[in-house]
Amino acid sequence: QVQLVESGGGSVQPGGSLRLSCAASGSTFSRYTMGWFRQAPGKDREFLAAILWTGVSTRYADSVKGRFTISRDNAKNTVYLQMNSLKPEDTGVFYCAAKEWGGLSLLGQSRAGYDYWGQGTQVTVSS
Repeated sequence: QVQLVESGGGSVQPGGSLRLSCAASGSTFSRYTMGWFRQAPGKDREFLAAILWTGVSTRYADSVKGRFTISRDNAKNTVYLQMNSLKPEDTGVFYCAAKEWGGLSLLGQSRAGYDYWGQGTQVTVSS
């Protein structure tokens, strides 16, 4: 079982950048495919990005492609989400998630594809 703790959220102006981190503990991090999700007020939690347990492959939602970058550092048991060109519609609670030996098919781009979740970190994009 893996425990996940997100950090790095905050308030930023439109066009700004933030880097979120998700620290994992309790299990062998390199076994886990990692994902980032966002939940805006009054909306469902949506997939943003995922990185395969090998670290070789990634997937992005169309809404963040070209603006967000997911990466991982297995030596630090941490996954990152670099967010650039932030927009007000990016506002929400950001969650990281993990699936042991997970893939990046459609299931790996959905909530159902992950077994473990962090508590979330708030990101607010506003002028």
